[in-house]
Amino acid sequence: MNYRLKTWLTATGEVKLHRAYYHCSSCHQGHCPFDEANALQSDHLSSGLRPLVCLAGTLASFRDGSDDLLRRFCGLRVSASVVRLATEAAGQRLQEQQRQGRMVVPANAPPWDFTIEGHSHTAAFIGLDAFSVPMQSSGGQKAEGHRMLYTATLYPPDKRQTHYLVDFELESIARQLREASKALGLGKANQVVAISDGGNGLEEALRRHFWEDMTCILDWYHASQHLHDYSKVLHAGEASAAAAWAKQAKEVLYEQGGTALLDHLRQQPLPAEGMVAEERRKLLGYFENNAHRTDYPSYRAHGWDIGSGPTEAGCKVVGARLKGSGMRWLEEGAAEVAPLRALYQSGGAAWDAFWALAV
Repeated sequence: MNYRLKTWLTATGEVKLHRAYYHCSSCHQGHCPFDEANALQSDHLSSGLRPLVCLAGTLASFRDGSDDLLRRFCGLRVSASVVRLATEAAGQRLQEQQRQGRMVVPANAPPWDFTIEGHSHTAAFIGLDAFSVPMQSSGGQKAEGHRMLYTATLYPPDKRQTHYLVDFELESIARQLREASKALGLGKANQVVAISDGGNGLEEALRRHFWEDMTCILDWYHASQHLHDYSKVLHAGEASAAAAWAKQAKEVLYEQGGTALLDHLRQQPLPAEGMVAEERRKLLGYFENNAHRTDYPSYRAHGWDIGSGPTEAGCKVVGARLKGSGMRWLEEGAAEVAPLRALYQSGGAAWDAFWALAV
């Protein structure tokens, strides 16, 4: 049976379309040439419409994307399930592409500027952190615990560009981070500096996928927080004394580095046995383990960042999509939506570059 392609405008402003359909009486199969020519898949979205539908599913919940964003922006009415299926399918393609080492880099994009103001040398920065994603079981019930989603960032000193990557597997995100560093030209900088909060296994993964003597900096704010936490135990109930102790310790760390801080801590009177003694032991262990990445005077002299702000921001913007009120995810669903969210946050040129090849 064959119907001619026909369109008309209804009284409500909707466009109606009848398209040709061919059916084989022998094999009982049929097809619509119009669908094939316009890359219509099982979701019946055109190649021009699919990026918009996936953008809605990337920016908001699937329900809000279908009921609010698409309806308001272009009058399109599709179900939340269509937005979900399209977004997850695109995210799966992106995830597979990046895991294979094919990074999304805008064509003819200007090279990143690795200049450090006031210095003759150049540098590029990478960051690696993780945040928890609420999970659900396959039966739709709340799952115990969360899964940690790793978030990586790449950026130049002026932070005018930032590229984000995400993955549930640490080895996978570290491998992607290396490939993205090559694709974005970070090798042109004199130094690639890694900044993290010192989370378990992060530095080791970076060294495995980059080089053994890679410069790794412990995020200044995480290091400072350990000093504040200890001061509150040391001077329990004495806020002013705790603040004064933390201020002095931070000045030593900032101006002289972690090794000097350890000397400063060891010279202080030993507390009596109990909670203070245990917290002091933990504090010393923390800075002993991180002494090699707390040389803040040297880092500042080179003009390098000592804070992981861009990576923390990446965790927040990706987490905003995954940690909405009442949201829980199957791991595969979160693993497919998160890369799209990270790509969108990497800038419009990166988003467009992916869709130029994906549709």
